[in-house]
Amino acid sequence: MPKKINWGIIGLGSIANTFARDLVRSDKAKLYGVASRDPEKAQKFGKKYKSVKNYGSYEKLAKDPEIDVVYIATPHTLHFENTMMCLQEGKAVLCEKPMGINSKEVETMIEEARSRNVFLMEAIWTRFIPGTEKVLELIRNNQIGDIISIRADFGFKADTNPESRLYNKKLGGGSLLDIGIYPLYLSLLLLGTPVQVKAVARMTKTKVDSYCAMLLDYANGAKAVLESTVEARTPTEAFIYGTKGTVKMHFPFHHTKRISLFQNNKQASKVYHVKYKGNGYYNEIEEVNNCLISGKTESDKLPPSVSMDLIRMIDRVKQEIGLRYDTER
Repeated sequence: MPKKINWGIIGLGSIANTFARDLVRSDKAKLYGVASRDPEKAQKFGKKYKSVKNYGSYEKLAKDPEIDVVYIATPHTLHFENTMMCLQEGKAVLCEKPMGINSKEVETMIEEARSRNVFLMEAIWTRFIPGTEKVLELIRNNQIGDIISIRADFGFKADTNPESRLYNKKLGGGSLLDIGIYPLYLSLLLLGTPVQVKAVARMTKTKVDSYCAMLLDYANGAKAVLESTVEARTPTEAFIYGTKGTVKMHFPFHHTKRISLFQNNKQASKVYHVKYKGNGYYNEIEEVNNCLISGKTESDKLPPSVSMDLIRMIDRVKQEIGLRYDTER
């Protein structure tokens, strides 16, 4: 049997728990170490998921020679320093989205990874979900013709406590970085980089966006109308309109299990039920495992260049709505 990939996890909040539940499903992976600045939390998390080692500091995990790859699940504003620390210790990194707060951070991370010939990928699980693969297949097979527009939204009602993760500016709060990134990524995946970005937002007292509406214009005339909000639950669906038909990615579109195909002049739609293993992170984890086993330093499906394009789009939206984080000053 080939050696399993030894994983470490830094930051042990709710998303790390969901990720760990999928990590232990993989035959190619082993949860080797988990780290929290609270040693008791690390012990509890490690016991729950049967980690080999538990660390009371991120630095100790990064320096452990047995760990092959680290999943960064800390708040947004810590992604840069945590990722750079791991890369500088020669560790492969899967960094939760957004990879950085701005394009300067992401560019620096990519340069560091490439200079050391170390694997780096942003954890945009949407790219690896079977439902997304089905949508790409339908578009490749010309089922809806040329894409003329995309409409996608993502919204839920969040805790309005100003110290909560989504409202706290010091933690990279706001709807854009947390969930607006999903409709933006979908438009990037299907249409590429827009030539123009317009956006408006509603800002909170903590000076982050609680609602953001984006209009993207493309060189070929295609458009994308996108929304994100932490003020209310929205349909969280995506529609891809083409010259020959429409694809609907049902709730929740960013990890959908149901796809509908509507073709022009036809009454009946085709519905595809596309399941995924575990909580939705399994496919992303397997992509990293396979890349490391093959000796790749970048994923073909989600290379760092795509993350660079995405953060540049986010920066354009931030500029439009006047969103600036403390670490950017």
